[in-house]
Amino acid sequence: MSNDSSIPRSHPMIRDVPVSERPRERMIQQGADSLSNAELLAILLRTGTSEESVLSLACRILNQVGELRGLKSITYDELVMIRGIGPAKALQIAAGLELGKRIATSVIPNRPTIRSPQDVASLMMEDLRYHTQEHFVCLYLNTKNQVIGKETVFIGSLNSSIVHPREVYKEAIRRSSASLICLHNHPSGDPNPSREDIEVTRRLLDAGKIIGIDLLDHLIIGDGRFYSLKEKGHFV
Repeated sequence: MSNDSSIPRSHPMIRDVPVSERPRERMIQQGADSLSNAELLAILLRTGTSEESVLSLACRILNQVGELRGLKSITYDELVMIRGIGPAKALQIAAGLELGKRIATSVIPNRPTIRSPQDVASLMMEDLRYHTQEHFVCLYLNTKNQVIGKETVFIGSLNSSIVHPREVYKEAIRRSSASLICLHNHPSGDPNPSREDIEVTRRLLDAGKIIGIDLLDHLIIGDGRFYSLKEKGHFV
Protein backbone atom coordinates (compact mmCIF):
# COMPACT_ATOMS: atom_id res chain seq x y z
CA MET A 1 0.00 0.00 0.00
CA SER A 2 1.19 3.54 -0.71
CA ASN A 3 2.48 5.63 2.17
CA ASP A 4 0.73 8.91 2.97
CA SER A 5 4.07 10.52 3.89
CA SER A 6 5.04 10.32 0.21
CA ILE A 7 2.00 12.27 -0.99
CA PRO A 8 2.54 16.00 -1.42
CA ARG A 9 0.21 18.23 0.59
CA SER A 10 -0.87 20.31 -2.38
CA HIS A 11 -2.88 18.72 -5.17
CA PRO A 12 -4.52 19.87 -8.39
CA MET A 13 -8.29 19.77 -8.53
CA ILE A 14 -9.59 16.31 -9.44
CA ARG A 15 -11.01 17.62 -12.70
CA ASP A 16 -7.47 18.53 -13.74
CA VAL A 17 -6.06 15.09 -12.96
CA PRO A 18 -5.98 12.51 -15.80
CA VAL A 19 -8.90 10.13 -15.44
CA SER A 20 -6.66 7.08 -15.03
CA GLU A 21 -4.91 8.69 -12.04
CA ARG A 22 -8.03 9.66 -10.08
CA PRO A 23 -8.64 7.68 -6.87
CA ARG A 24 -11.97 6.20 -7.96
CA GLU A 25 -10.67 5.03 -11.31
CA ARG A 26 -7.48 3.65 -9.76
CA MET A 27 -9.54 1.74 -7.20
CA ILE A 28 -11.66 0.18 -9.96
CA GLN A 29 -8.64 -0.73 -12.09
CA GLN A 30 -6.06 -1.63 -9.45
CA GLY A 31 -8.02 -2.45 -6.30
CA ALA A 32 -8.49 -0.67 -2.98
CA ASP A 33 -5.19 -1.92 -1.56
CA SER A 34 -3.28 0.09 -4.16
CA LEU A 35 -4.59 3.39 -2.76
CA SER A 36 -3.11 5.48 0.00
CA ASN A 37 -5.04 6.32 3.17
CA ALA A 38 -5.64 9.82 1.83
CA GLU A 39 -6.96 8.50 -1.48
CA LEU A 40 -9.39 6.16 0.27
CA LEU A 41 -10.60 9.00 2.45
CA ALA A 42 -10.96 11.18 -0.64
CA ILE A 43 -13.33 8.59 -2.15
CA LEU A 44 -15.47 8.77 0.99
CA LEU A 45 -15.48 12.58 0.85
CA ARG A 46 -16.37 12.55 -2.86
CA THR A 47 -15.67 16.26 -3.42
CA GLY A 48 -13.36 18.93 -2.15
CA THR A 49 -14.12 22.64 -1.85
CA SER A 50 -13.91 25.49 -4.33
CA GLU A 51 -10.41 26.28 -3.03
CA GLU A 52 -9.09 22.80 -2.28
CA SER A 53 -9.05 19.45 -4.08
CA VAL A 54 -10.63 16.47 -2.40
CA LEU A 55 -7.23 14.76 -2.10
CA SER A 56 -5.70 17.84 -0.50
CA LEU A 57 -8.64 18.00 1.90
CA ALA A 58 -8.18 14.31 2.77
CA CYS A 59 -4.47 14.82 3.46
CA ARG A 60 -5.19 17.82 5.67
CA ILE A 61 -7.79 15.89 7.68
CA LEU A 62 -5.37 13.03 8.29
CA ASN A 63 -2.62 15.44 9.35
CA GLN A 64 -4.97 17.30 11.66
CA VAL A 65 -6.41 14.26 13.44
CA GLY A 66 -3.19 12.22 13.64
CA GLU A 67 -3.49 9.85 10.68
CA LEU A 68 -5.60 6.68 10.90
CA ARG A 69 -5.42 6.19 14.66
CA GLY A 70 -6.81 9.65 15.23
CA LEU A 71 -9.48 9.15 12.59
CA LYS A 72 -10.56 5.92 14.27
CA SER A 73 -11.73 7.68 17.41
CA ILE A 74 -12.92 11.00 16.00
CA THR A 75 -16.54 12.02 16.62
CA TYR A 76 -19.09 13.65 14.34
CA ASP A 77 -18.90 16.89 16.35
CA GLU A 78 -15.12 16.96 15.94
CA LEU A 79 -15.38 16.29 12.22
CA VAL A 80 -17.70 19.22 11.50
CA MET A 81 -15.21 21.52 13.24
CA ILE A 82 -12.63 20.82 10.52
CA ARG A 83 -12.53 23.42 7.78
CA GLY A 84 -14.06 22.03 4.58
CA ILE A 85 -16.10 19.37 6.39
CA GLY A 86 -19.81 20.04 6.62
CA PRO A 87 -22.54 17.79 8.05
CA ALA A 88 -22.82 15.64 4.91
CA LYS A 89 -19.10 14.87 4.67
CA ALA A 90 -18.88 14.29 8.42
CA LEU A 91 -21.70 11.74 8.19
CA GLN A 92 -20.03 9.98 5.24
CA ILE A 93 -16.79 9.63 7.17
CA ALA A 94 -18.54 8.56 10.38
CA ALA A 95 -20.60 5.96 8.54
CA GLY A 96 -17.52 4.53 6.80
CA LEU A 97 -15.65 4.33 10.11
CA GLU A 98 -18.58 2.63 11.83
CA LEU A 99 -18.82 0.00 9.09
CA GLY A 100 -15.11 -0.68 9.50
CA LYS A 101 -15.53 -1.13 13.25
CA ARG A 102 -18.46 -3.50 12.79
CA ILE A 103 -16.58 -5.60 10.27
CA ALA A 104 -13.58 -5.81 12.61
CA THR A 105 -15.75 -7.04 15.49
CA SER A 106 -18.13 -9.23 13.50
CA VAL A 107 -18.16 -12.99 13.95
CA ILE A 108 -19.28 -15.75 11.61
CA PRO A 109 -22.80 -16.82 12.63
CA ASN A 110 -23.45 -20.40 13.68
CA ARG A 111 -24.07 -22.45 10.57
CA PRO A 112 -26.03 -25.69 10.65
CA THR A 113 -23.99 -28.71 9.57
CA ILE A 114 -25.68 -31.33 7.40
CA ARG A 115 -24.60 -34.94 8.06
CA SER A 116 -27.75 -36.82 7.07
CA PRO A 117 -31.20 -36.41 5.48
CA GLN A 118 -32.60 -36.19 9.00
CA ASP A 119 -30.51 -33.06 9.60
CA VAL A 120 -32.08 -31.45 6.53
CA ALA A 121 -35.57 -32.48 7.57
CA SER A 122 -35.07 -31.19 11.12
CA LEU A 123 -33.85 -27.87 9.74
CA MET A 124 -36.60 -27.34 7.16
CA MET A 125 -39.66 -29.36 8.21
CA GLU A 126 -41.47 -26.58 10.06
CA ASP A 127 -40.70 -24.08 7.29
CA LEU A 128 -42.24 -26.21 4.57
CA ARG A 129 -44.81 -28.66 5.92
CA TYR A 130 -47.74 -26.22 6.15
CA HIS A 131 -47.48 -24.54 2.74
CA THR A 132 -50.51 -24.95 0.50
CA GLN A 133 -48.31 -24.67 -2.61
CA GLU A 134 -45.12 -26.49 -3.45
CA HIS A 135 -41.97 -24.55 -2.53
CA PHE A 136 -38.72 -25.66 -4.17
CA VAL A 137 -35.83 -24.66 -1.91
CA CYS A 138 -32.06 -25.04 -2.20
CA LEU A 139 -29.59 -25.19 0.68
CA TYR A 140 -26.07 -24.17 -0.31
CA LEU A 141 -23.17 -25.78 1.56
CA ASN A 142 -19.46 -25.16 1.98
CA THR A 143 -16.72 -27.80 2.01
CA LYS A 144 -17.57 -28.64 5.64
CA ASN A 145 -21.22 -29.31 4.75
CA GLN A 146 -22.26 -26.18 6.64
CA VAL A 147 -25.27 -24.29 5.29
CA ILE A 148 -24.07 -20.96 3.91
CA GLY A 149 -27.27 -19.96 2.16
CA LYS A 150 -30.89 -20.80 1.41
CA GLU A 151 -32.92 -19.83 -1.63
CA THR A 152 -36.53 -20.47 -2.65
CA VAL A 153 -36.12 -21.12 -6.36
CA PHE A 154 -39.73 -21.76 -7.34
CA ILE A 155 -43.26 -21.76 -5.92
CA GLY A 156 -45.97 -23.80 -7.65
CA SER A 157 -46.48 -27.28 -9.08
CA LEU A 158 -43.14 -28.94 -9.72
CA ASN A 159 -42.38 -29.25 -13.41
CA SER A 160 -39.08 -30.15 -15.01
CA SER A 161 -39.46 -27.40 -17.60
CA ILE A 162 -39.93 -24.76 -14.90
CA VAL A 163 -37.40 -25.83 -12.25
CA HIS A 164 -34.44 -25.27 -14.52
CA PRO A 165 -30.88 -26.24 -13.46
CA ARG A 166 -29.77 -22.72 -14.39
CA GLU A 167 -31.88 -21.21 -11.61
CA VAL A 168 -30.72 -23.81 -9.09
CA TYR A 169 -27.00 -23.56 -9.78
CA LYS A 170 -26.52 -19.86 -10.47
CA GLU A 171 -26.90 -19.08 -6.76
CA ALA A 172 -24.54 -21.94 -5.89
CA ILE A 173 -21.94 -20.42 -8.20
CA ARG A 174 -22.48 -16.93 -6.78
CA ARG A 175 -21.95 -18.23 -3.24
CA SER A 176 -18.96 -20.41 -4.24
CA SER A 177 -20.81 -23.42 -2.83
CA ALA A 178 -19.12 -26.81 -2.72
CA SER A 179 -22.45 -28.62 -2.87
CA LEU A 180 -26.18 -28.16 -2.47
CA ILE A 181 -29.30 -29.94 -1.29
CA CYS A 182 -32.69 -29.45 -2.90
CA LEU A 183 -36.00 -29.98 -1.19
CA HIS A 184 -39.63 -29.24 -1.73
CA ASN A 185 -42.88 -29.87 0.07
CA HIS A 186 -45.97 -31.83 -0.88
CA PRO A 187 -49.06 -29.96 0.37
CA SER A 188 -50.94 -33.28 0.43
CA GLY A 189 -48.71 -34.37 3.31
CA ASP A 190 -47.55 -37.48 1.41
CA PRO A 191 -43.80 -37.20 0.73
CA ASN A 192 -43.59 -40.00 -1.84
CA PRO A 193 -42.08 -38.72 -5.12
CA SER A 194 -43.95 -38.20 -8.34
CA ARG A 195 -42.55 -38.92 -11.79
CA GLU A 196 -41.80 -35.20 -12.15
CA ASP A 197 -39.90 -35.19 -8.85
CA ILE A 198 -37.62 -37.98 -10.08
CA GLU A 199 -37.15 -36.37 -13.50
CA VAL A 200 -36.21 -33.00 -11.98
CA THR A 201 -33.72 -34.73 -9.67
CA ARG A 202 -32.00 -36.51 -12.54
CA ARG A 203 -31.67 -33.30 -14.54
CA LEU A 204 -30.18 -31.49 -11.55
CA LEU A 205 -27.76 -34.36 -10.88
CA ASP A 206 -26.53 -34.28 -14.48
CA ALA A 207 -26.12 -30.50 -14.42
CA GLY A 208 -24.20 -30.62 -11.14
CA LYS A 209 -21.74 -33.14 -12.55
CA ILE A 210 -21.03 -30.86 -15.52
CA ILE A 211 -20.64 -27.73 -13.38
CA GLY A 212 -18.67 -29.45 -10.62
CA ILE A 213 -21.06 -28.72 -7.77
CA ASP A 214 -22.44 -31.85 -6.10
CA LEU A 215 -26.15 -32.31 -5.55
CA LEU A 216 -26.06 -34.21 -2.25
CA ASP A 217 -29.75 -34.99 -1.95
CA HIS A 218 -33.30 -34.03 -2.87
CA LEU A 219 -35.77 -34.25 -0.01
CA ILE A 220 -39.53 -34.15 -0.21
CA ILE A 221 -41.20 -32.79 2.90
CA GLY A 222 -44.62 -34.07 3.88
CA ASP A 223 -46.66 -33.53 7.03
CA GLY A 224 -44.16 -34.62 9.67
CA ARG A 225 -42.52 -37.07 7.24
CA PHE A 226 -39.87 -36.79 4.57
CA TYR A 227 -38.51 -38.75 1.62
CA SER A 228 -34.82 -38.69 0.64
CA LEU A 229 -34.39 -39.49 -3.03
CA LYS A 230 -30.72 -40.29 -2.46
CA GLU A 231 -31.44 -42.57 0.47
CA LYS A 232 -34.07 -44.39 -1.60
CA GLY A 233 -31.66 -45.11 -4.46
CA HIS A 234 -32.58 -42.46 -7.03
CA PHE A 235 -29.03 -41.05 -7.23
CA VAL A 236 -27.53 -44.09 -8.97
